[in-house]
Amino acid sequence: MPRPTTRPSRGTRLLAVTAIATLGAAALGACDSTAGPRSEETRHVVSRGPQPVPSPGPDDAISLTDPLSPQDVQTPRRPNLLMVTVDDAAFGDMRFMPHLQRLMVDQGVTLTNGIAPTPICVPARASLISGQYAHNHGALTIDGAGGGFKAFEDSRTLPVWLRRSGYDTMFVGKYLNGYGKNGSNRYVPPGWTDWRATVDPTTYNFVRPTINNNGTNVSHREYSTKLFSDLTHNLLSAPRRTKHPWYLWVNYVAPHVGGPAAADDPLNTHPGDRRPIKTTTPAKRDENTFRKLRLPRKPDMFENADDKAIIRATHRTWSPSRRQQLREARQQRVEALQAVDRALARTVTTLRRTHQLDNTYIVLTSDNGYVLGEHNLQGKLWYFREIENIPMYVRGPGLPRGVKSSTPVTNADWAPTFAALAGATPTRPMDGLDVIPWLRTGATTRVVPIEAYPVDGGRERIYSGVIVGPWTYVINRGGREELYYRKVDPWQINNLRRDARFRSQLKELRQLNVQYADCAASTCPGEFYR
Repeated sequence: MPRPTTRPSRGTRLLAVTAIATLGAAALGACDSTAGPRSEETRHVVSRGPQPVPSPGPDDAISLTDPLSPQDVQTPRRPNLLMVTVDDAAFGDMRFMPHLQRLMVDQGVTLTNGIAPTPICVPARASLISGQYAHNHGALTIDGAGGGFKAFEDSRTLPVWLRRSGYDTMFVGKYLNGYGKNGSNRYVPPGWTDWRATVDPTTYNFVRPTINNNGTNVSHREYSTKLFSDLTHNLLSAPRRTKHPWYLWVNYVAPHVGGPAAADDPLNTHPGDRRPIKTTTPAKRDENTFRKLRLPRKPDMFENADDKAIIRATHRTWSPSRRQQLREARQQRVEALQAVDRALARTVTTLRRTHQLDNTYIVLTSDNGYVLGEHNLQGKLWYFREIENIPMYVRGPGLPRGVKSSTPVTNADWAPTFAALAGATPTRPMDGLDVIPWLRTGATTRVVPIEAYPVDGGRERIYSGVIVGPWTYVINRGGREELYYRKVDPWQINNLRRDARFRSQLKELRQLNVQYADCAASTCPGEFYR
């Protein structure tokens, strides 16, 4: 399955279980029916566990024949490039953001098959500017060996390539976990012409962040989402912006957990709980605006996970008290996203008023998704759809408006995509692809390698696997396997690993995992299928 050897020319491209024990607190506080957001109701139900799955028919075979070809269309020369990321936002959260619906959904392309190959903070963000999967860029997790800011080699990244091509390159918001510690609080990574990054440990203090402003630390007493919005507005309004092409990455902290704790946070309302559920911090004006929001009614809420060998050790008993804490956490996450929604609207307004919008590509995405009770879990890192299927939207000159694309797109694809749009040359091998030529091909399937590592450090995988269309296969380092067919089981209730009817699919997915688990550049999957 070699990569395509041709791409449309730049002027004519389509626009169109030890590890489990350590996961706990760190993963929670750190960082068609098979795709996209799914409808929710207002109350939760407890799953009864696995249900019967229909026998596979001829249409259920894994077909990786007849790869598609990219499509061509005119693109502008040296457009502006804006990447907006949110932290830990799930696809289902996006329906509570009316400005996003108006400005990105209605005016661009909703990528219903956005995938985070390593769904946790640092590796996902490092992929956005390296174009590589975690096992190649080396920032495998959030802390410890192979984790955090210190693990990422930052001299060959997207801003460096764009800077060499004459772009101004700007950053606002959260960078990588650990940035600002151990003497790095004044460090500015290579390639950035304007740098406005939070420094740890203030990143998750929503009301008193410290910003590294081009090498000078400045303390602020302003809600961080509003502060990032102000900084973005100032950068985009500068006279220089209309004279040089630019790339800007705005990285919001919301709705990640953070402080300060409010009176209605579980930390204060459940003082007897040794491990109260952590919550985010909404802006004052948004507090309790979603107080009637309940946990969703979905089949995978608090499910019996006994058939899921890899996560079985994480099983929890969710008492009414802890379920109420989850509900409060969900409420505050949605409330925190309201400030992000307003910031997005302000940014688009700034671009319009400065006559830059028509020559700017805007991507909005999240590092990973999130669960609050689904599959009896809370947090991220795992291979379930609510976690790995991330929000992803793109708008820009020539792209269709108000359409959905099922083309599978990963975090690692945006660096090569932006480089191609800008005519820049990457200086490290790309695992990701320039996805613009594929958005209107009707693609639904691509082999995407997935993996995860212990959150407190370590270079041995917790699991590896592949997502291939509606199929998800994973295996942990102890050899335990899980297999899901989301076409008939979109909530991933049924582990089909021991179902003899799916033996051939299991065998093929095993082989794909062996083939691509350690892929690099040209040996990574590079073809799309219907």
